[in-house]
Amino acid sequence: MINLNQLRAFYQAAKHMNFSTAAKKLFITQPAVTAHLKLFEDHLELKLFKKKGGKLYLTDEGKTLYDYSKKIFDCEKEIETVVEEIKKLKRGTLRIGTARTYARYCMPFLIAHFREPYPHIKIEMDEGSSKDMIQSLFDFKNELVVVAEAKELTDICFVPFSREEMILILPPDHHLAHKKTITFQEVADEPIIMKEPGSGTRRLVNELFAANGCAPKILMQMSNAEMTKLLVQHGEGISFLASGAVEGELKEKKLATVPLKGQKLFLDVSIAYLKDQPLSPPAQIFIDNLETLRTRDVCFQGIDNLLDTIPPHYRGMDH
Repeated sequence: MINLNQLRAFYQAAKHMNFSTAAKKLFITQPAVTAHLKLFEDHLELKLFKKKGGKLYLTDEGKTLYDYSKKIFDCEKEIETVVEEIKKLKRGTLRIGTARTYARYCMPFLIAHFREPYPHIKIEMDEGSSKDMIQSLFDFKNELVVVAEAKELTDICFVPFSREEMILILPPDHHLAHKKTITFQEVADEPIIMKEPGSGTRRLVNELFAANGCAPKILMQMSNAEMTKLLVQHGEGISFLASGAVEGELKEKKLATVPLKGQKLFLDVSIAYLKDQPLSPPAQIFIDNLETLRTRDVCFQGIDNLLDTIPPHYRGMDH
């Protein structure tokens, strides 16, 4: 096996054709360079240098070895450059997952806030149910995920990001839509379109029904919030979604909402990551940036208010 210190001494000596210059480049003494080269030639059983008239020359074998050693140490310089760029966040990858509800309504804000100071970081975004995204952490598929907080998972760290109010949505011509408030019993009798199993919204709605001693009359379940809204608009059933996700439809009167008497639903949205695993520089700075959001009083306002803070050139992003 080649000794890299000896190879380095050979490379510098061959590059400058001078042992003294090689010693200065390596911050060692000239005798140390000579010793390295003697050991290197003995190990290879080859002569790499020859002298004539006080000048140093490479043998043919030395020339061949120099060409290869140059590639090695050029590559070493490239590695050092890459390492520095990674440390300075001039390159790298942020692997982040998100519950489907937040892919459109929350992630544009988070990505815009991150990319402003770190435009060279590649972002790989994944989406699925909260359950799927939590599993993606354990599978090392994602480093960070944006999901509803699940306090029972003690091996995951949840950094609070926003608190979303989940509201009941109805078609505008629904017989309950004209009321100022409705009781839970009135809702319990309605067919409901539920989010997919494993989602934070599904868990919250299930808890609401369980607290009132009954089970939801599930008409269908799906992961797509846009399809859920369309089905509700067409009178197929009622549903619960984040208020920010239906803001446009409520303003345009495509959907209606009525508060539940004496009951409000809130979903705590967090950035989650594994407690006992190191974070990459992009993931760590993403977490650190949440502190700047708090100082700007952005967190905990809800998705609808977060969207107002997105720079204009990011608002058209399709996630």
